Amino acid sequence: MPEAAPVSLSRRVLPLHRSPSCASRRALAGAALVLISGLGALTLPRAAAAVMGGARSKPYPEAVATTKLAAQAVLDRDGAESCLRGKLTNALLGLSASCEAAGERNSLCQLADRAAATTGWSIAFMDSTAQQLLALMDPAKARP
Repeated sequence: MPEAAPVSLSRRVLPLHRSPSCASRRALAGAALVLISGLGALTLPRAAAAVMGGARSKPYPEAVATTKLAAQAVLDRDGAESCLRGKLTNALLGLSASCEAAGERNSLCQLADRAAATTGWSIAFMDSTAQQLLALMDPAKARP
């Protein structure tokens, strides 16, 4: 029996993210492909690796504000679970990149690094992460 031709990663990943209900799914799929294709950049100098498709670094205060909005959206269930996952993932990747660019090493940056490196995000993990993020950003307004 002849072996089936291997299916490219883009053909396996992209169809999962074509739903018009969540524009961030397509962006996340594109980012995943860039990250996967950029794995070879791990051996390049830092400046070269940044050009190859890592998260863009915004000014630190802007990245914090974006992350806060994403965390609030998760806790408010403001969208489909998959869209919230993408929103929070993108915000944390952006925050992590901004922390590195700004030379920040605070608890918020450490949480962003840990969470962004975690795979298989459940809704409980997203809730917990969102609550921790908000507590670190504004302890007085953190949810119980």
